[in-house]
Amino acid sequence: MKKVFYILLFALLILFSSCGIIGVESNTSTNDKLMVSILDVGQGDAILIRTKENKFILIDSGSNSVKETLMNKLNENGVKDIDVLIATHPHEDHIGNMDDVIKNFNIKEIYMPKVTTNTKTFINMMNEIKNKNLKIKTAKSGIKFNVGDVEVEFLAPNSSYYEDLNDYSAVVKLKYGNNTFLFMGDAEKFSESEMLKRGFDVKADVIKLGHHGSSSSSSEEFIRTVDPKFAVISVGKDNSYGHPHKETMLLMKKYGIKVLRTDEAGDVVFLSDGLNLEIKK
Repeated sequence: MKKVFYILLFALLILFSSCGIIGVESNTSTNDKLMVSILDVGQGDAILIRTKENKFILIDSGSNSVKETLMNKLNENGVKDIDVLIATHPHEDHIGNMDDVIKNFNIKEIYMPKVTTNTKTFINMMNEIKNKNLKIKTAKSGIKFNVGDVEVEFLAPNSSYYEDLNDYSAVVKLKYGNNTFLFMGDAEKFSESEMLKRGFDVKADVIKLGHHGSSSSSSEEFIRTVDPKFAVISVGKDNSYGHPHKETMLLMKKYGIKVLRTDEAGDVVFLSDGLNLEIKK
């Protein structure tokens, strides 16, 4: 009987090792894998991506109120050079620390949508860009490039003017082997509808939901088309906006999407070898 048990156990191990397993918690070494970290920066966004070639992409930088937290997280992850820096749109909870990031790290490329504001945060960021003599590349739909073995594509913005600043958000799709990630910034339902109308391939294993889980983002048609296994919500604990909204959470439940929230889980970290997608403890 014991012999039969071990034979079955061995067969199961062979089976699982040959399949793409999604959602396994991992304590294994991350050095030879893509690492996607949705950082816990309170009520804001900051996403750090490290390729297996040790190249870094940073999408947004959180609010200035969490400056020390963000800088510590970047340093702990061994960041020195940032190969691609993306400011999704000029709201303070997304670009609050961009000036310090640009000042303290070697930035190779920076992408931003073509929209400006007159806030102190935005001006500080632009001043540091000027000080570093960086050339801004426009984040807009159709732009595609590679960072190591990772394919990066902008799916939005798709128009030159929006009434809502959130809809200028650079929406980024990341592809590594068979694994895909979609980072929505604060894109609202209008921007989502533009992406669907243009026929972009929005399907992804993981979506970082738009606008911190607000009901003004994440339309049912869009979420159904993305068809994610995981939805990550970057959100501050007990925030005054009531994020994530009840409607969004019910929609995730309806489609059986596992929700991970930074206010509950802290940093949400995914590891990928191009076939298997794991959640790091």
